[in-house]
Amino acid sequence: MSPDAASAGTRRVHHAELAWVDGAARSDVTILAEGERIVDVRAGTSPPAEATRLDGFVVPGLANVHSHAFHRALRARTHQGAGDFWGWRERMYAIAGVLDPDRYHRLATAVFAEMALAGVTAVGEFHYLHHAPDGASYADPNAMGRALAEAARAAGIRLTLLDTCYLRGGFDRRELTGPQRRFGDGDVHRWAARASDLSDGPRLRRGAAIHSVRAVPADAMPTVVAWADAREAPLHVHVSEQPAENAACREATGRTPTGVLAEHGVLGPRLTAVHATHLDDADIAALGGATNGVCLCPTTERELADGVGPARAIADAGSPLCVGSDSHAVIDLFEEARAIELNERLVTGERGHHSPERLLAAATTDGHRQLGWDVALRPGALADFVAIDLASPRTAGATAATAGAHAIFAATASDVTDVIVGGEPVVRDRVHQRIDVPDALARALAEVEEAIA
Repeated sequence: MSPDAASAGTRRVHHAELAWVDGAARSDVTILAEGERIVDVRAGTSPPAEATRLDGFVVPGLANVHSHAFHRALRARTHQGAGDFWGWRERMYAIAGVLDPDRYHRLATAVFAEMALAGVTAVGEFHYLHHAPDGASYADPNAMGRALAEAARAAGIRLTLLDTCYLRGGFDRRELTGPQRRFGDGDVHRWAARASDLSDGPRLRRGAAIHSVRAVPADAMPTVVAWADAREAPLHVHVSEQPAENAACREATGRTPTGVLAEHGVLGPRLTAVHATHLDDADIAALGGATNGVCLCPTTERELADGVGPARAIADAGSPLCVGSDSHAVIDLFEEARAIELNERLVTGERGHHSPERLLAAATTDGHRQLGWDVALRPGALADFVAIDLASPRTAGATAATAGAHAIFAATASDVTDVIVGGEPVVRDRVHQRIDVPDALARALAEVEEAIA
């Protein structure tokens, strides 16, 4: 029996020393879950006899809105020396070229389990490794996507599989070559047919993605949007990650990437624009006016020397912010969230652009919303929450009044002690309940290195 089936109808009680409820830290909070959902949340209560005690600070589960699981194999292998995004991409393509469904399943299972240890309860996997390295379809055209779905199930977290349309090698419509061949379906209708063959599950949601304006012709974009709309599914797209992308787009179309997306009906509340680093004022207004979510990935954006996005202006325009670990230079959503504020301080010379409360929402409830999940500490929401140690060397001295600020500005992934998904413990006392994560990572990464060599 699957963990999802086993948890159906199960009643679980947790009691939090301190929990984030209705935008504030409340003491002595009892959380009652039945099956996957919370049915009652009460502060100021004594621990029920049957309750599982959660010390520290309990917050809604963290949402990793933008991930490429296979990029984890790049950590510490591309960080040294000189270069830029485009040089880094060559090493990324080398890894993409050696993954098959079995190898990818082992790698992704370990990576998703690492996310669970870091407090992530749902991940948005921006998935474009669809086919064999030579571009041919596997016997099951969705073998790679199913490998990711099974990996998330094994790791105990929710997955929004953002099936990515990737059709061309640039604005000149050149064909995909080399490792890129496995990304493409030939045309947008074949993409839609293949993507439609996957089904949602208890902890699996399908979504769609347009890789970028350079990789998907403008006349194909409405088909991707219609696919997502028909399923009320999330839709994501890389936007203005690089100045070179903006320059090429302007030369080819006379517009910015955001302008192209707006012209072809891509903008809207279902869309999440990823990176959005190099926007002009018109871009910011267009994204905000359509209430698109914007996912920032600061640890990747700084690792690749991409730049710092105008987060405060984006939020002021009306776009909800969320975060992702993208290339997994580190997997630590506290670091991603605080970097939104701290990076902007470096750029502007001013402090106080984003409150801890808003940054905590970006890493939790708002991020889940962009992935199609309803996660919060309230009745009716999914019973996904994590406990943060408030007595570690980083967080010691925290009080109810400062718990949110300590979580955002001081805590790290290593301060996550317990992770609950659908009421079920996935991490207890910093130990994953199913997987020896360091061993699984070491084995999977060594396998990839051997294949490349």
